[in-house]
Amino acid sequence: MAISTSYGLSFTFILTIWVVASVCLRADARAFFVFGDSLVDNGNNNYLVTSARADSPPYGIDYPTHRPTGRFSNGLNMPDLISQRMGEEPTLPYLNPQLTGRRLLVGANFASAGIGILNDTGVQFVNIIRIPLQFEYFRQYQQRLSGLIGANQAKKLVKNAVVLMTLGGNDFVNNYYLVPYSARSRQYALPNYVRFIISEYKKILMKLYDLGARRVLVTGTGPLGCVPAELAQRSRNGECATELQKAAGLYNPQLNKMLSDLNSKIGSHVFISVNSKKMHSDFISDPGAFGFVSAKIACCGQGPYNGLGLCTPLSNLCDNRDLYAFWDAFHPSEKANKIIVEQMMTGSTEYMSPMNLSTILALDSQK
Repeated sequence: MAISTSYGLSFTFILTIWVVASVCLRADARAFFVFGDSLVDNGNNNYLVTSARADSPPYGIDYPTHRPTGRFSNGLNMPDLISQRMGEEPTLPYLNPQLTGRRLLVGANFASAGIGILNDTGVQFVNIIRIPLQFEYFRQYQQRLSGLIGANQAKKLVKNAVVLMTLGGNDFVNNYYLVPYSARSRQYALPNYVRFIISEYKKILMKLYDLGARRVLVTGTGPLGCVPAELAQRSRNGECATELQKAAGLYNPQLNKMLSDLNSKIGSHVFISVNSKKMHSDFISDPGAFGFVSAKIACCGQGPYNGLGLCTPLSNLCDNRDLYAFWDAFHPSEKANKIIVEQMMTGSTEYMSPMNLSTILALDSQK
């Protein structure tokens, strides 16, 4: 019994030393947390019974394993590329059983394809992780982290982390404009609907602040009417769909103002506005300048602009994904994501307001 007790104490001591050493080794590193929809989901939906999944070929064709991972991309997505630029490991999906021990120190990805600001967005996908549950998982994560490194260190890790929040697009394409005369479009004229979802988004961001987040990158919507899915359904001659462009035009300025107002209220630059519309519009308006042959036709799909239905093993598939701005009907290719992340890292205030991610990392490293 004495030998067993001694062994148990020794093991506990070694484990404690290992955890402390891990935290010390990461003293200059930063955790990364991701919330949102399919633009940033890296596999949570693979663990759910839902149609909103990217778990079959040719998804992942250019990923290092050349296998589908749950990312709605031919390869890496925005969170992966941000992690790379931060010099960190990619975050694991929160539902991945491998997210234990030291890997908790890297952060976690809570995003789930199909969700929106509103809880009735994406109802057709049934079993997805809406924002209230993403936040509940974040609370659970913090409890697990506290058990690993202690409550004070866990609070510090979350406070110093970079957070990415990507919401809003689905509230238009998978809600207001999902079908003609949708419930929300009958309830609200478009300007009133935009004001409503902005007010709901404000509540979400304040909840995230209350959960400890202090550096949050908030992406606006891209040019919603220009994605292949909308071109296929609403465009006659390849022009962007007017109504969805109008929606993005109303939504993004109001989002920017709301973020600025929140920062003023808090007295700190907590929320960073990411001008996704400008980032996408650059290569949509002049694809050749970025090495693309097309910013209208998806690499994978079928129908006009390869914009109808899902990307499946039976879909049309381009030979060189780097030549296409869009991978599937809604999502950028890995190359397009690299262009977007480059602007997030180094872009001017036209792209990142009030500052880009490189500036944030440099300023925070001096604290």
